[in-house]
Amino acid sequence: MAGGTDGTVVPASLEEIREGLARAGYLPSEPATLVSYLAYKLGKPVLVEGPAGVGKTELAKALSRYGDRRLVRLQCYEGLDEAKALYEWNYRKQLLRIQAEAADTGWREVQEDIFSADFLMERPLLSAISADEPVVLLIDEIDKSDQEFEAMLLEVLSDFQISIPELGVVEASTHPLVLLTSNNTRELTEALKRRCLYLWLDYPDAERELEIVELHVPDLPEALSRKLIEVVHMVRSLDLKKPPSIAESIDWARALVVLGAEDIDKSVFDRTMSIIVKHRTDLDVVAERVGVRLGNGLLGRAESG
Repeated sequence: MAGGTDGTVVPASLEEIREGLARAGYLPSEPATLVSYLAYKLGKPVLVEGPAGVGKTELAKALSRYGDRRLVRLQCYEGLDEAKALYEWNYRKQLLRIQAEAADTGWREVQEDIFSADFLMERPLLSAISADEPVVLLIDEIDKSDQEFEAMLLEVLSDFQISIPELGVVEASTHPLVLLTSNNTRELTEALKRRCLYLWLDYPDAERELEIVELHVPDLPEALSRKLIEVVHMVRSLDLKKPPSIAESIDWARALVVLGAEDIDKSVFDRTMSIIVKHRTDLDVVAERVGVRLGNGLLGRAESG
């Protein structure tokens, strides 16, 4: 493992970052390993798209733990603007400062005083750019914002700097590792995509998800873990409003350990189904399609041990 000039962790190989992310609790796919490695080497932001609950946000958190970098998170939503993403002035503090000034102080002197860094409230983007130590900047669910917000991001993603009219340009003293996530609910602009490496994450296959569950819930017997994954994948194959995420698979496994379950039969499934199915209409569909199969013994029983 190499170190950057700023003392941060820099992976020397693909295998090194794969193992490092695994130690951080994240089992990356081959594409995720490659794009994470290139993000370090090329210094480019990464756009991670895919269904909700496949590990996009967790990848950013794991990179933060692996690289020993502080995670700065901007949660996007409709109507997000510069004041909430970049910075805003502390107007109350400015007003108090103006009132405290001597009556004969000129406006020029007051203006230069109140539009200084002491009166600036940093939001996530400015916080990441101005940080003294390297950080991981997570811009989460960028597809929930609008195109005007995307346009504002271009300066940050291209030059890692932010222009503040009253102060000038704030340039990054260290290079943040930037991940943008999207649930693909709308098409992002080509200008944004050009500035990013791209990674598509989908639900893992059964064997990979089994590895993930066993990593996070080692106390669950392997046979029971396999049956859990079989049921989860069956649930995902249905036409649901919200398929279960990987995190919900892990939660279900932990619940089974707490309950001391030895098998996933219809009784256990009916009592714990709400851990992985969280819409009322979905509950009816899953109970009818999966619960019935469990009740009829059409899924292999988990062997304890």
